[in-house]
Amino acid sequence: MEKAKVYFCKEITPDNVVKIYEQLDKKLSGKVAVKVHSGEQGNQNYLKPEFMKQIIKHVNGTVVECNTAYEGQRNDTEKHKKLIENHGWNKYFTVDIMDAEEPDLEIEIPNGKVIKQNFLGKNIVNYDSMLVLSHFKGHPMGGYGGALKQLSIGCASSRRKIMDSFSRKDKRSNNIMG
Repeated sequence: MEKAKVYFCKEITPDNVVKIYEQLDKKLSGKVAVKVHSGEQGNQNYLKPEFMKQIIKHVNGTVVECNTAYEGQRNDTEKHKKLIENHGWNKYFTVDIMDAEEPDLEIEIPNGKVIKQNFLGKNIVNYDSMLVLSHFKGHPMGGYGGALKQLSIGCASSRRKIMDSFSRKDKRSNNIMG
């Protein structure tokens, strides 16, 4: 197996993010989704739209998000849209909340041991490729957050996340009961 290439940048700037992308020598084709975390209300720990502007424009991308399952400003489409506006995302970009409308996109998971199917925001089918822009962080509810979390939980519909949440609670209750 070929060794993975690791890229290092001494200074993280909008210009350098574009340069790092170009070093990958991979061209995203067709309509490009750019998966971001639009930020929680009152929390400053997210990559700001002003910082992302150059790379998103460089790939001619559409910012994509899905609603969350937990209480807050991103758990329903109308509140999420208002937060996106307050954080300035739609000042620079077209933003698509992929699970804003039902039905979800249901995909089967071949040989799934725990999950046999997943439900994504249906608008994901409108894109040919995806760039994930994320910061790595410790997350109090789910361990670590980063690019893989953006692809898995971040693209799952809020309805799926709610189903998974209830499923985990049921399993914990059953474990406690015996």
